[in-house]
Amino acid sequence: MRILEKINKANDIRNLRPSEYEALADQIREFLIEHVSRTGGHLASNLGVVELTMALHLFLDFPKDKLIWDVGHQCYVHKILTGRADGFEQLRKYGGMSGFPKRRESNTDLFDSGHSSNSISEACGLVRARELTGGKEKVVAVIGDGALTGGLAYEGLNNAGQLKSNLILVLNDNEMSIAKNVGGMASYLGKIRTSTRYEDLKDDVTSTLEKIPLVGEKLVRQIRRSKESLKQFMIPGMFFEQMNITYVGPIDGHNIGQMYEAFLAASRKNGPVLVHVITKKGKGYDCAEHDPGQFHGVDAFDVETGKSLSEKQGDTYTDVFAAAMNELAAKYRNLVAITAAMPDGTGLSEFKTKYPRRFFDVGIAEEHAVSFAAGLAAGGFHPVVAVYSTFLQRAYDQILHDVCLNRFPVTFAIDRAGIVGSDGETHQGIFDISYLTHIPGLLVMAPKNAAELKEMLEFCVTSAEPTAIRYPRGEAGDAFSQSQAPIRRGECEWLQREGEVLLLAAGSMVEVAGKVAQLLGADGICAAVANVRFLAPLDAKMLKEALSYKTVVTLEENVARGGFGEEVAAYLLGQGYRGRFLSVALPDQFIEHGSQAELRKVYGLDAESVAQRIRRL
Repeated sequence: MRILEKINKANDIRNLRPSEYEALADQIREFLIEHVSRTGGHLASNLGVVELTMALHLFLDFPKDKLIWDVGHQCYVHKILTGRADGFEQLRKYGGMSGFPKRRESNTDLFDSGHSSNSISEACGLVRARELTGGKEKVVAVIGDGALTGGLAYEGLNNAGQLKSNLILVLNDNEMSIAKNVGGMASYLGKIRTSTRYEDLKDDVTSTLEKIPLVGEKLVRQIRRSKESLKQFMIPGMFFEQMNITYVGPIDGHNIGQMYEAFLAASRKNGPVLVHVITKKGKGYDCAEHDPGQFHGVDAFDVETGKSLSEKQGDTYTDVFAAAMNELAAKYRNLVAITAAMPDGTGLSEFKTKYPRRFFDVGIAEEHAVSFAAGLAAGGFHPVVAVYSTFLQRAYDQILHDVCLNRFPVTFAIDRAGIVGSDGETHQGIFDISYLTHIPGLLVMAPKNAAELKEMLEFCVTSAEPTAIRYPRGEAGDAFSQSQAPIRRGECEWLQREGEVLLLAAGSMVEVAGKVAQLLGADGICAAVANVRFLAPLDAKMLKEALSYKTVVTLEENVARGGFGEEVAAYLLGQGYRGRFLSVALPDQFIEHGSQAELRKVYGLDAESVAQRIRRL
């Protein structure tokens, strides 16, 4: 019987013999590679935390004890050890198991999580709750070194230092977030990894002094009492100790015994303890070890070669953005680019190589990225902040206060806007229209195709106003590109004016609107189509013309509340419009994981579903 088959529920690992641990780790890695190669998912990060997760499960008693995973995409091993191995057949598929912690899946998953740097704050809350109720449960938070570039982590650390009862923070240090870590904390942790001066000196001094007759042992005791001063002298900063957090490590993150003993010792401390473990991202699979960034999140792939099995599509919107940024940088010397730890994901890797002095990776720190952009703009540059929609929402206050209030010329290139797919609720970019279009002075645009994205980007980087472009994940087609009208501030593009039904569509939904018009035409219903282009401000002339149509339909890949459909409806109502109105948008809820096409059909954003709703009108 395979050892992995003995794991059917939480705590089963505690029934194994220590001699079985290594084989279990090997079998878990084989299991992960086999299943993720078929379904896609986050591979490298999970291969790196196999032994760490095993040590935590040996140490903790679920569900009484509490374990928080920062970000959460490295929770696959945790899911296996809590009896969810069968769910990997449908990992990240619609109706199947999530690739992130999910409260509805298991009482061992404490938070639905997908963003980073929040685990320490959540753990502090759990500790305070335990103190108020008189509980005895252990509380552990696992946070990566990449997540320590996020400001929220420091807010959590600041408060953790005030705790009088135990909290264990596990720093999983693999020198990576998605890309290579950057900044002061990465440098600091690097020094800790490579520095043995403190431990070596301590051992040498202790052994030498103990040999001195009569006074030797007394001197050793005095040194132990003053070890905090010695640590501060020998290890740069002793950052965590200075914040009243006991530091333990660094420890081999692939040595289960060492980690278990460290956790056990840490649990005896009244107060917060940070256990620093060193892991290797992608461990056990050569392709992932060689290129952990590429294997951070993968589609289905061939195990032997590591090559993707997905069919090669045309250029994605990210590809188009990347090429346009390189062209514009050659043309406009004041153009600079900013990313938050995702140069590959946002398409800025080539820009980084070509224009290294004009490229800035600030780490997982979206709030800082936006305020930093405001500073660059104040200094005479035009920053383009390239970020996924779901992560930009973390910097809402900075967009409003630091950029828009000051009317700085900053462009937000919002990738993965709309339905993203298999990463699920935490990653769907379905709120940005709602949280951006009401900010005074911010121009918000959405391209219908690849060519329009390029034109919009040049419009933005030559503008003296704050601007934003939202574009979806996936292939950038050429819909309606034959006679594309020039971009003019605040103006829509009429693609077809004649008809009794008016389809007002934004971004990815313009192509859908064109298909809807064809479907309705086959039924004898003539439909006009307008490409909104500017979600803020909406084209006032377009809105006035809409009053002449019997039926007005808005189409957007955003939640209904706060979307541009609501704004159109309010205008029509205010003008006494007597026709029919339909808002095609996502429901006001979190959208689960599944393929993009599948989710669009489920939620009625595909052409046939929209046409059918219009027919019913």
